[in-house]
Amino acid sequence: MSSDTSRPILLVEDNPDDRELTLMSLQDAGILNPIELAADGVEALEYLFGDAELPVLVILDLKLPRLDGFDVLTRIRREERTRALPVVILTSSDADEDIGRSYEIGVNSYVRKPVEWVAFAQAVKQLGLYWLLLNEPLPR
Repeated sequence: MSSDTSRPILLVEDNPDDRELTLMSLQDAGILNPIELAADGVEALEYLFGDAELPVLVILDLKLPRLDGFDVLTRIRREERTRALPVVILTSSDADEDIGRSYEIGVNSYVRKPVEWVAFAQAVKQLGLYWLLLNEPLPR
């Protein structure tokens, strides 16, 4: 298994409760990567296309202020620098059209946020463990 704990995870989430629970769940899973936070799509794009090193993973909500997750994902996939960046949608939407559109744009995984706290925490732990420990990323 490989894990690059020096590269950050970008968490794009506007809900403070979901953001805190996601952070706690990643920590509980033993994920050591630093977490960069963006509260909306504009902040996410500013981070991704600024001077910072690219994250190892983007965890992206769909329902965001200023610029939604679909627009963020579209921009990520359009740019050469970020085209292969792993992006996981973590959202409350279970609408078929949202799932289909996400995969059409190029999301790597679509995870519906469980309503129940323990199930939410478990989903985030599994997501982090898979993408950071099991998945073999594209060589840089």
